[in-house]
Amino acid sequence: MPSDKMTGTLFVVGTPIGNLSDMSPRAIEALETCDFIAAEDTRVTLKLLNRFEIKKPMISYHEHNRMERGEHIAQRIAAGENCCLVTDAGMPAVSDPGEDLVRLCHEMNIPVASVPGPCAFVTALAISGMSAKRFTFEGFLSVNKVSRREHLAQIKNEKRTMCFYEAPHKLPATLKDMAQALGDRKIAIVREITKIHEEVIHTTLVKAAEKYADGHLKGEIVIIIEGAPEEEETPSTLEEAVEFARNQLEKGVSASEAAKLAAKATGFKKGEIYKALID
Repeated sequence: MPSDKMTGTLFVVGTPIGNLSDMSPRAIEALETCDFIAAEDTRVTLKLLNRFEIKKPMISYHEHNRMERGEHIAQRIAAGENCCLVTDAGMPAVSDPGEDLVRLCHEMNIPVASVPGPCAFVTALAISGMSAKRFTFEGFLSVNKVSRREHLAQIKNEKRTMCFYEAPHKLPATLKDMAQALGDRKIAIVREITKIHEEVIHTTLVKAAEKYADGHLKGEIVIIIEGAPEEEETPSTLEEAVEFARNQLEKGVSASEAAKLAAKATGFKKGEIYKALID
């Protein structure tokens, strides 16, 4: 792996999100040839290293020690060592404290290189069947009730598909809060990606909040939620009201129901809309 003679490199290494067979040859090479590994949980990473017969010194780097440990790791890299940053599963720095270490290295002009691997929310979106044309990644909702509600209020009118991470023990409260804030949207709950019990559950927020209220759904979870519906402009003329009714016809409703919906939305009389529609 290339590195400056005086300065090492931070390698951001993606690791499997479940099935260890997803480990890439380049990721294995990176772990084999680096000087040390910065791991979210050294016990979890040790299992990965043992699987591929890799022996390397590790240092823990996680949410609770990232400030002081990040400085230490960056100084070692600046002194010439190469470090591989890994999380327990997936791509480091995505909803992960590795983001802070990457930023610190950039600030210190330390080279940062990618060894890409699996990413749970992208994989979940790909197999969910939900729209992936435009989407947002919202990560984990805060455990703080006020922050959670503020977050959900901010995205209430988001029209893009939304992706969330959630731990199984917090899923009941999260689904309840989402249903209250966003209404009854179509969702996909994707769990245990790449593992034996991988599953995609298609339902709605309200139904999911009711069905999984007891917390029985286990595993690593990604929640995919459809965006807010597009708002239709209110017609201002009879011709536009009739066009509104025609759009309802195309959705499969009867002419009478289409006229009724158009009247309710526009203020024009149902009878005159219906007459113009059938004429």
